[in-house]
Amino acid sequence: MWFVVRLTTRAWSLPLEPDERAIRELHADWIDAVNAGDLARLLDLMADDVVFLNPGRMPFGRDGFPAGFLAAHERSRVRCLSELQEVAVVGGIAYTLCRDTLTVTPRSGGAAAELAGHRMTLYRRQPDGRWLLARDAHTLTPVTR
Repeated sequence: MWFVVRLTTRAWSLPLEPDERAIRELHADWIDAVNAGDLARLLDLMADDVVFLNPGRMPFGRDGFPAGFLAAHERSRVRCLSELQEVAVVGGIAYTLCRDTLTVTPRSGGAAAELAGHRMTLYRRQPDGRWLLARDAHTLTPVTR
């Protein structure tokens, strides 16, 4: 089953279990925060021991996230569209598989670049019941036209 999450669209057609709904909302909140350049919100949505896996880079954690995120948003306007393809929750662990398209437009002018690919994210339920992003790996690569 495929679901689409785009920016502020938060309506789903099927009744969802509370944990699945929470994961879908967290995914949408993450995309909204990326598009808004809201680093503080993103940090609130990730676990202290989060690990990011990006093509061509060594794995990095929470401490390595802000510099790259802020630099990207300083240089460019970033817009991410994310299409959820799978959501699964098993106990205190959940994952999403999505197809992302990222448009990066230089603030100094010039042509926008587009990247696209899949992303798998693992979430972990915290003792207080909140879900946080724990692991994230993507295959975003430049789109050639």
